[in-house]
Amino acid sequence: MADFATSVRNSYQWDAPSLDIGNAVLDGKLFTDLPVRIPLAMMNRHGLIAGSTGTGKSRTLQLLAEGLSRNGVPSLVADIKGDLAGLSQPGEASPKILERVKAMGREFKPEAFPTEFYSLTGARGTQIRATVTSFGPVLLGKVLELTDTQQSVLSMVFKYCDDHRLPLLDFKDLRDALLYLKDHKNELEQYGGMSPATVGVLVRKLVELEQQGAQTFFGEPELDINDLMRVQDGKGVINVISLADVQDKPRLYSTFMMWLLGQFYFGLPEAGDLDKPKLVFFFDEAHQLFEDASSALVEHIEQVARLIRSKGIGVFFITQTPKDIDNDVLAQLGNRVQHAVRAFTPQDAKDLKSSASTFPPSSFYKVEQTLTSLGIGEALVSVLNPKGIPTEAVHLRVATPSSSMGTIEQSDYDAARRGSRLASKYATAIDRESAHEILSGKLARAAEVRADEEETRARPARATGRARKEKTVLETVMGSSVGRQAARTVTQQVIRGLFGLLKR
Repeated sequence: MADFATSVRNSYQWDAPSLDIGNAVLDGKLFTDLPVRIPLAMMNRHGLIAGSTGTGKSRTLQLLAEGLSRNGVPSLVADIKGDLAGLSQPGEASPKILERVKAMGREFKPEAFPTEFYSLTGARGTQIRATVTSFGPVLLGKVLELTDTQQSVLSMVFKYCDDHRLPLLDFKDLRDALLYLKDHKNELEQYGGMSPATVGVLVRKLVELEQQGAQTFFGEPELDINDLMRVQDGKGVINVISLADVQDKPRLYSTFMMWLLGQFYFGLPEAGDLDKPKLVFFFDEAHQLFEDASSALVEHIEQVARLIRSKGIGVFFITQTPKDIDNDVLAQLGNRVQHAVRAFTPQDAKDLKSSASTFPPSSFYKVEQTLTSLGIGEALVSVLNPKGIPTEAVHLRVATPSSSMGTIEQSDYDAARRGSRLASKYATAIDRESAHEILSGKLARAAEVRADEEETRARPARATGRARKEKTVLETVMGSSVGRQAARTVTQQVIRGLFGLLKR
């Protein structure tokens, strides 16, 4: 036991600012004097929180977000089920919580944290929008579930619009651009061309996404990433993306999160190694991002994960097993919090081996056996120490969050939105001139030109027609006896008038 205590102290206790995440456990014994910590400076070296459903992943995420906020670091969390909204409310000292806290030799101090709610639909927080252009063809292709051929056509359309200064801001811009190019194939000769069938598929997929309500997300004003990096009264603001209302649109959610991560990557300057991150990004249900992802998207994700650290941004992926994450991305995740793995099937057994293989060897645990015996709220952990070296794995009981571990009412979301200074900034959609208006104007002008040309061509024909009609009427009239007599009278009058022979 003395060797174990020494190992934990050497691996997880430093003078550097750290996040306290729980207490060490060995052979069923909980050590109240052996806290386990993650160095604050290493939170931008990325991490993984994994485990079977119901083992405590969300509570670990909540605990880390709280610790970051206390240290003045803002965070962004994806709230899939609505149970992370409790970060905005102080926790309640129930008998069960008090018993757990007492067993860990700790005190329970209810605490609420500064929280800003966002929503892709606007139902549960400040409306988030992104322009189609900034989303890009690769991420949009993921949302639309495009084939490689369809993806290349979409990329070609984006390129055409960039070259011809046609801003793609919302769905109608992209739809009109597709329809325009379908009817004007000659304008795409230098880009490679596209088939009408492919355009038809793309338009139908856009319509399907619009019917799911996704069109409210695309447009302006676009979210400013600086609004996600605020500190309030010394505490980092926890930005909660409420996603309970888009659970049936996992591709939209996952690609939106990747878009947001890309905005940080491309929008922030190099920061180097910082004492603490500028922001930590918690990517829940991360497997949704990698399912059926194109090679271009996976490459993009790996590049962002590898390089965004230097921008001062940390990323934690939350999922059921490490195998849900692409290997190149997984290699960038230095901090591992693995909750219980339930091995009930042959596939579960494979997942168990995969999870165990991500940890360094341990002198005190049989990793595979430990992973199957972890209780709810317990985890096997390995982090990077202040020098960036992986620590030896330790079994710990996760500390209890100070904020509420439940959902909140719709009235609480509404109250938070009314009290937000950002809600009014993003409340009203802006529809400035973009591809839709430019192409509509272009088509209208072309229609006017065609109408003028048709008018010019039709003018001589109409004149000839009028003359022929007049002649026909005259011939008809002259053909009758009455007509002939009238014609003679008229003719005589005209002739006399012309020659001055009319009676005075």
